[in-house]
Amino acid sequence: MTNLSYFNLTWLAEHFRDELKAKKTILLYAYNGTGKTRLSSAFKDIGKVVDKNGEVTKRDTLYFNAYTEDLFTWDNDLEKDQERVLELNTDSKFFNGLRDLEMEVKIEKFLQRYADFSFYIDYDRRKQDRSDSIETKLPPAILFFRERDKNGEPIPIKASRGEESIFIWCFFLAIVQLVLDQAEAYKWVRYIYIDDPMSSLDDGNIVMVAHHLAQMLKDPPRDLRVVVSTHHVLFFNVLCNEFSKSRKYFLTRERRGRGFTVQETDSTPFLHHLSSLVELHQAVHSGALYTHHFNMLRRVMEQTACFFGYAKWDDCIRPAPEADDPNQTGYKRVIDLMSHGDYSLYEPREMLPENKEHLIRALRQFISTHPFSPALFGGTR
Repeated sequence: MTNLSYFNLTWLAEHFRDELKAKKTILLYAYNGTGKTRLSSAFKDIGKVVDKNGEVTKRDTLYFNAYTEDLFTWDNDLEKDQERVLELNTDSKFFNGLRDLEMEVKIEKFLQRYADFSFYIDYDRRKQDRSDSIETKLPPAILFFRERDKNGEPIPIKASRGEESIFIWCFFLAIVQLVLDQAEAYKWVRYIYIDDPMSSLDDGNIVMVAHHLAQMLKDPPRDLRVVVSTHHVLFFNVLCNEFSKSRKYFLTRERRGRGFTVQETDSTPFLHHLSSLVELHQAVHSGALYTHHFNMLRRVMEQTACFFGYAKWDDCIRPAPEADDPNQTGYKRVIDLMSHGDYSLYEPREMLPENKEHLIRALRQFISTHPFSPALFGGTR
């Protein structure tokens, strides 16, 4: 494995640009607080040309990071407490050609994959000042809704943090699609840099987001390059499986702020699900089995499926040929039932004896049909 150290993030960003002359994609894993977001900003800044007045005259990177999400801010209508909207900071080039390109249709196409709410963009917002009757133009904003009133007008809702994250991500994907389609407004894009689009998403959506992103960017136009950085192990491993020919790095920060190191890694370097598996094995031997252990077992299977590149988590369930249920349905049904609803809550609710037996059998067959090292379990399975 190759280790490369750099004194600052700008030098590392320059290294990435050199790497992308030969590679189409770089995947980067780093713990929170290491400098991922600052690295994405350094990468973007290298591609900027600024004139003597401080105006940016040229750029080459479309990026998604924490700053992108800050371009969307809530106006919660504190005066009337009725219409809550998500305002857009249209000073950013991120919103180039928003109205002309009919972005609502493009965003909706992606949003339908993840959400059950709708939206529209209000481009002509006005506010009437009570004192002098002066009308002020307001920034464009997103109004979210699930239902309409009897007149057909949308009934505004305040989207949850997770729904907001999904919407902003779909907004970004719509722009990425315009880049891939070589729309005039985004022909300046040479690099797409995505940093942690995981805010407030559950594991199910994380897998969907990673898979969908890979399908979009697996074969980009010849002159387009992609960098994706994340602190989320599951997201990283799904991307590694999808982008098999990408450069893959693990970013760490040197002690006492003495620079940064990237270590080249293989496609599936982070096996944190093994610690959960060991914990389950120990719980079985101690007899201290609680309902949340079914949820833990399912997550371990999901992560193992990502590790091996299986299409579904229940591909991990492989009953012996002589078993009564060779089609997997028995184990899958039990795990599905026990890892949803009230059973998924992490609380000290001990299992009934028959459920303990179900979990023990499912865990043993899972361990016995996958190449886990016996050393993990103290030599016993």
